[in-house]
Amino acid sequence: MTGILAAATSAADKRTAFRAGLASGTIQRFPGAFNPLVAKLIQEIGFDGVYVSGAVVSADLALPDIGLTTLSEVSARGQQIARVTDLPVLIDADTGFGEPMSAARTVTILEDAGIAGCHLEDQVNPKRCGHLDGKAVVPTEEMVRRLRAAVSARRDPNFVICARTDAAGIEGIDAAVERAKAYADAGADLIFTEALSDEGEFAKFRAAVSTPLLANMTEFGKSELLTAATLESLGYNAVIYPVSTLRLAMWAAEAGLREIFAEGTQAGLLDRMQHRSRLYELLDYQHYNEFDSDIFNFSLGRNQ
Repeated sequence: MTGILAAATSAADKRTAFRAGLASGTIQRFPGAFNPLVAKLIQEIGFDGVYVSGAVVSADLALPDIGLTTLSEVSARGQQIARVTDLPVLIDADTGFGEPMSAARTVTILEDAGIAGCHLEDQVNPKRCGHLDGKAVVPTEEMVRRLRAAVSARRDPNFVICARTDAAGIEGIDAAVERAKAYADAGADLIFTEALSDEGEFAKFRAAVSTPLLANMTEFGKSELLTAATLESLGYNAVIYPVSTLRLAMWAAEAGLREIFAEGTQAGLLDRMQHRSRLYELLDYQHYNEFDSDIFNFSLGRNQ
């Protein structure tokens, strides 16, 4: 039954793989999954990991990305996703859901959920989407305390703690670089600088910071959409596509619903739907059937 009801790979091994990937010289590609089934698809296609976006968890609950979701909601979705994939899962932990002690508790909860790593950001709480204007960041010293608390709570040393800075669009790239260095000194394993605008800015940040770096390639934001090959050539270690699958799914769902509303039938949409047989393949129905047959292949016989 290994690998059917739950992933065959342990959380510890996923964290080890994440660490190894970041050190491999090959960029680690982490598309966002808005549910566990999408995570299975991400693994099947051959990506390196799965990302769980706070903005997507919020949107899935029909809430804006302004810090309304709770640690319980985010960790529960992360656990559901991590359970079904052999890939490492990186999750968005916003500002740590409170004060430094809350950030520490967040790390322990996410470790218990089977997550491979999380990122904490230096925005003022309540936060807002990193590609919107009007953001505010806490003083560097406050974020350092947040990170130190998170690092101190970590029990598995391979759990990756990523520090996100939103300072580039507020205080400038040079200030963001200084923050990144302070965050690395506080124990961050990976640095995520949000909303850099173009290849030149990504290159400038890489040249100034020696810590492993993560790039955010989100659509309709402030960043030019660079290819994974370009980011790898610049020296980036990981890239996330946080909202892509949700945007694709919601566009298709809206278009289909409007056609059903207008036409009174879904008959014209069948070539744009995942077939039942493909869904069953992704769900691994065959192995469930085999398991069911193996377990219940006995007879009670006659009562004596």
